[in-house]
Amino acid sequence: MIPRRFLWLFDLMVLVWSFILSYALLPYELSFFRDGYLPTVWSEMLSTPPDWNGALPPLAPFIWIFLTIAPVALLVLAASGNHKHPIQQTRTMMIVGSIVASIAGLALVALILFALKNRDWSRLFVFSFAASSAFGFGSYRLIIRSYLRHRQLNGDYARNAVLIGPAECVRWMRRYFAEKISSNDYRLLGYFGVSSSADETEGMDLRRMGQAADLGESLINHPIHNVIAVHPICGGDWIRDVIRACDYFGVMLHLVPEALLLEEQRYLQTNVFHPLQLPAIVLTAPNWDSEALFFKRVFDMVISLALLVVLAPVFLVIALVIKITTPHLPVFYKWRVVGRNGVEFTGYKFTTMISDADHLKDHLQSQNEMTGPVFKIQNDPRITPIGRILRKYSLNELPQLWSVLKGDMSLVGPRPAFRHELDGYDSWHKRKLSISPGITCLWQIRGRNKISNFDDWVRMDLEYIDNWSLWLDFKILMRTAWVVIAGTGS
Repeated sequence: MIPRRFLWLFDLMVLVWSFILSYALLPYELSFFRDGYLPTVWSEMLSTPPDWNGALPPLAPFIWIFLTIAPVALLVLAASGNHKHPIQQTRTMMIVGSIVASIAGLALVALILFALKNRDWSRLFVFSFAASSAFGFGSYRLIIRSYLRHRQLNGDYARNAVLIGPAECVRWMRRYFAEKISSNDYRLLGYFGVSSSADETEGMDLRRMGQAADLGESLINHPIHNVIAVHPICGGDWIRDVIRACDYFGVMLHLVPEALLLEEQRYLQTNVFHPLQLPAIVLTAPNWDSEALFFKRVFDMVISLALLVVLAPVFLVIALVIKITTPHLPVFYKWRVVGRNGVEFTGYKFTTMISDADHLKDHLQSQNEMTGPVFKIQNDPRITPIGRILRKYSLNELPQLWSVLKGDMSLVGPRPAFRHELDGYDSWHKRKLSISPGITCLWQIRGRNKISNFDDWVRMDLEYIDNWSLWLDFKILMRTAWVVIAGTGS
């Protein structure tokens, strides 16, 4: 989702650049008109007074034009719906809105000039500014819409959904999705039963993922974005467990009353606003809404890209040192880990251990200094000499910036989990996987090398999840920088 405030910002940037461009090109445009390339009536209407000497006029007298057109254009764009999500707008809506917004600003300037009976202003500048603004408004919107639409048609934005409810309701919902909902928007992964009746699976062309009580486990082991639960007319004690699971893991829940789903109303109509167009109560996690995540994602992309560029020489030096000191080892260690909602991805670190480190891990379990499913030894014999230095200053973590740029990770977030570690997680541990994993978090700045209890580690991750803000991310990153410099992060 692109928040409205970003569209306001983009529009303001278009206005600023259009103003600067129109001002810079003004002498060339005036010369073009003065040289007689257009009919005299157009030249007289658009040109400046006869005393113009061909030089660029002072900028200050033009500022009022910007201050007049800009707020009018922004308000008209907002009022005409051009600050909605680009996919929700048609091309015609974008083009017409862009033109109307610029004409509205132009009309106000013309009205002011007419009221003041002032003929000394360059009408050519005013028209040029309005035209370039309209072009800028429409162009960037069409480009963003085309890009997002292309990704939508490829299924990149498809959300995984599961159904819960009586068999008859699940079958109805299955048909509804097949007929009304595009697979590019939502994918049905399966359903959870609410009874042990044998006929529940009869005629069901959808995978059964267990009983309603199993939902919490599946929310972590499967990438589920939406849970659609049909509350039956009679019974439905299972709905409490469903609400608790979705609330705990921060997954969007749609509660659909069975009476509204299967019964037809002749006159009463249900007002629905969600894309699924179902008569449902939609429960979301307010602290991790799409707009907040959009800002976090933009922040991650900007910082990770900047660091990858600035630290490129450091990457090269570390790679050379690894190959010189341990020529038989690869520069990068690939680790297959679990991210948000149980989605697996391949991350990268600089190699700091010997080649058979994973095999030796089984023989070192008796020396594990961490309680719980995580393995850690302070003086791990598997670490290479150069690896020990890299770990001391957390330099081995730098390649994870690539995972942040790709979107698999965030700069700040809980530590990624290995798939085999999930088997040792308690139910409450798994909520740490309800958001994207990160390179650093509270455990890093509070002395990761001093933590020996996995429960304490997870409590800090959950503290971060419950209190998240961009300001908290910024503070963690600043303190992480100091931890890295001091060499106390590992």
